[in-house]
Amino acid sequence: MRGLNKVMIIGTLGRDPEMRYTPAGRPVTSFSVATTRGWTNANGERKEETEWFNVVAWGNLAEICKQRLRKGQQVYIEGRLQTRGWEDADGKKHFRTELVAQEMIILGGRPQPVEEQPGLEEESGAGEEVVGEEFPF
Repeated sequence: MRGLNKVMIIGTLGRDPEMRYTPAGRPVTSFSVATTRGWTNANGERKEETEWFNVVAWGNLAEICKQRLRKGQQVYIEGRLQTRGWEDADGKKHFRTELVAQEMIILGGRPQPVEEQPGLEEESGAGEEVVGEEFPF
């Protein structure tokens, strides 16, 4: 039986993308995206909640994300969730769940300063579609 692991988010970049290269020379770019949802509770009060996603892009998409994305921009990301684990020098185990990007679309106009966007104080070209490469690892 096959499974499905597909995630689609629209949110705001919390920091500029950071690119590095694997020992084999493959580019990888990471950045964070915040999504905010709002609702009204039973007392009629307006509530808001922000969820942060760690995003990783590989290959050609990694290079494009590094060149084109900036903190404060609104972006659509489509990909899959992946959890990786490692052990630090002290023997403590760590885990991190990331959204591995397979597609990215830049939304809206110029980036807004994060300070002017509600719920985004926690972390320090419109309509362009970029389709990424899928890399198993």
